[in-house]
Amino acid sequence: MSTTAHETFSTLDWGRVDLNRVPHLPVPPPGPLSQHWHERCTRHFKGLSGQVKLFPVSFESGCGCVLRDVDGNEYIDFSSGIYVTTLGHCHPKISEGIAKAAFQLMNAHDFTTPIKTELMEKLDAVLPGDLTAFQLYDSGTAAVEAGIRVLRAASGRHETVSCFNDFHGKTYGAVSLGHIRSHVYGAVRAPGAHMVPRPDAYRPMWTKPDGSIDTDKYLEFYGQYLDKATVGAVAGFVLEPIQGWGGSIMPPDDFFPKLRKFCDDRKLLLMADEVLTSWVRTVKFLAMEHWGVVPDVVTLGKGFGNGFPVTCVAVREPFKECFESISASSSYGGNPMACAAALISTRVIEEENLLEHATHLGELALRRMQKMKERHRIVGDVRAKGCLMGIELVKDRSTKEPFDRAGTLVYQKAFRKGLAWIPAGHILRMSPPIVMDDATLLRGLDLIDEAIGETAQELGYT
Repeated sequence: MSTTAHETFSTLDWGRVDLNRVPHLPVPPPGPLSQHWHERCTRHFKGLSGQVKLFPVSFESGCGCVLRDVDGNEYIDFSSGIYVTTLGHCHPKISEGIAKAAFQLMNAHDFTTPIKTELMEKLDAVLPGDLTAFQLYDSGTAAVEAGIRVLRAASGRHETVSCFNDFHGKTYGAVSLGHIRSHVYGAVRAPGAHMVPRPDAYRPMWTKPDGSIDTDKYLEFYGQYLDKATVGAVAGFVLEPIQGWGGSIMPPDDFFPKLRKFCDDRKLLLMADEVLTSWVRTVKFLAMEHWGVVPDVVTLGKGFGNGFPVTCVAVREPFKECFESISASSSYGGNPMACAAALISTRVIEEENLLEHATHLGELALRRMQKMKERHRIVGDVRAKGCLMGIELVKDRSTKEPFDRAGTLVYQKAFRKGLAWIPAGHILRMSPPIVMDDATLLRGLDLIDEAIGETAQELGYT
């Protein structure tokens, strides 16, 4: 790549993309160098995600809302890694803070450090209600497993209830809460792991006479299920506030307040897995704040450290001593670099007024996606809460039959146009950085619109 191109890339205003330059695709992607590096790497590196298999590009660098591959192609980023670089790639304040910590102290196990103390105090200040006790980890799965142990310690019971199509991680306990099926995890879920349906406004299981979703029916079913299908030792419910892996599925606004009351009435705990939805991905520090609900246990991750591996379990005041009985510490959790990433990410959100900006981006995106729905008959539903967005593709709007083939083609076509993003079968998932400017957001959505139109024509759905 020429020096001029590199200088243009590295001096972009933060979050703002020069749309006269980006997307910039001098080589049709995936280019020869991408293929070269991918082939070398995958001789040894196995277990790739679906998005890499569908589009095996090799990335070299990132700045703000732009990714560059090894062939010099530059893409608008609508993935944020995988919901992690919420504040853009290589944010200078965060990178400098991590580097400073790395030069000072990399790890002191769970001993106190000043930066860990500052992070604890910041979490206490920004989280709602009486979420006042915290433990730090290095992955979302580790946090979920710890959260489950807290539920059991706090309740004295061992069973859990989670929901269809939730995703909570890839260790045995976390997998047992979600929708991953593989023989390697064994023939059964972990003992005491139960699953129930949750409200999906686009695909409701129970509706009222007017066709709207009947949330009360779900709660009624939960009561019957607990009475008949469990052994009466349920510690609590574990849910994603908004299903990410499942396709950005938003709950109806009355669901979580009613579930909170349901749990309180039955002396059950409520755990929100906010690894994906926390830290202003949905314009709040916790997505549960949208419904005025404070869970008993919360997991934080992904954007919490803007891509640096740091996650957290937060627990309400009455249950904080449960950490003492679950062997809560970990080798890497709470190391100074991780604490710097999380603390500075939080400060950037506050100092740059990014809650308000993320709200604006979500509203802007939803209006643009509604126009796509009006234009393309394979678009069945669109949704957005802040910078967590989804477009559901169907073969027929009346039957709502999922259109997986269309989802694959749209993903690949938009990527070839210069949009780096996330596939999910028939549901297109988008998680642009919340620092993105309006013009870049709209340009990315234009690329998706073009790809949907081309796919519909190719498949005979125009």
